[in-house]
Amino acid sequence: MVAALTPDIRQSRTEDGARVVAIWCAAVDATHDFLSAADRAAIEAEVRDFLPAAPLWLAVDGNDVATGFMLLDGTHMEALFIDPAHRGCGVGRALVNHALAMVPELTTDVNEQNSQAVGFYRHLGFVPTGRSTLDGQGRPYPLLHLKHG
Repeated sequence: MVAALTPDIRQSRTEDGARVVAIWCAAVDATHDFLSAADRAAIEAEVRDFLPAAPLWLAVDGNDVATGFMLLDGTHMEALFIDPAHRGCGVGRALVNHALAMVPELTTDVNEQNSQAVGFYRHLGFVPTGRSTLDGQGRPYPLLHLKHG
């Protein structure tokens, strides 16, 4: 783990594509042990097709290397993934605070089985507003629907 620093936040660029996919892979491998191997592979294929061109917000270090990313869609945070080497250093909090500055009524969904993420969001003031038994692609991974405040 690296020392806690407030990261810079910027929008993603084309050349960030490989780095954000690498962050996604490492973060999922560190926190999503509940995924079957087949589902993990299928989701990664979807991510590789979509993520590099998505309009992301990146937390970057002093060398402008991404340490985490967030995807916003209106008032909903669709994704938040942090490089495991930078977890616990304020990267996730900085990205969420950036989103809250733009969207005070921020919502998100989190895999119910990802207890670390559930705890993180609750610590930042998110409260449950509902639950789905399936994820957004119809897979058997329950989601908690959360709203800030």
